[in-house]
Amino acid sequence: MNEPAAPETDRIWTIPNALSVLRLLGVPLFLWLLLGPHEDGWALLILALSGFTDWLDGVLARKLNQMSRFGALLDPLADRLYILATLVGLVLRHVIPLWLAILIVGRDVIVGAALPALRKAGYAPPEVHYLGKAATFCLLYAFPLLLLGDGTGVVATLAKVFGWAFAIWGTGLYWWAGLLYAWQVRTLMANHDRRAPRLDVG
Repeated sequence: MNEPAAPETDRIWTIPNALSVLRLLGVPLFLWLLLGPHEDGWALLILALSGFTDWLDGVLARKLNQMSRFGALLDPLADRLYILATLVGLVLRHVIPLWLAILIVGRDVIVGAALPALRKAGYAPPEVHYLGKAATFCLLYAFPLLLLGDGTGVVATLAKVFGWAFAIWGTGLYWWAGLLYAWQVRTLMANHDRRAPRLDVG
């Protein structure tokens, strides 16, 4: 029998949230390493640590009963910023084509456009779907592999092949999760419209 999920609290300073803040602080450092001195090894390490702490903060939040509303907002924000920063860096380094970045960012723009309507209707954003998490993990695996594949030799060739596999799967799952999110928003808004009082005309 599954245990019920722990309720979210208003706590801000928790161990999982501290890990998310550290991930956020790593975003500008990653971009500088990638675009400034071209220290790809250190940039890869930052990306790897980001992926690890993304997994770890979720585990700790459940194990330590430190689920929080702030963490529920901070964790996906850190994911989005890492994805955006990595896309910018890899496009400027000519590691990935511009169309891939537009495809991924375009999904976030479309999903984000629904948030004002939700807030106006008094709804919080739907919880992150497991497909969205799977997509994020795929993309966070894809980006370091593609960066590693920007070279010569057997390792670089294998990294590029696996990197593109993760990128294609991740982008597909990203859009699938976005469509599910849009369907959730549509359902919420439809239910809200049905419950709204009707004005008599005449």
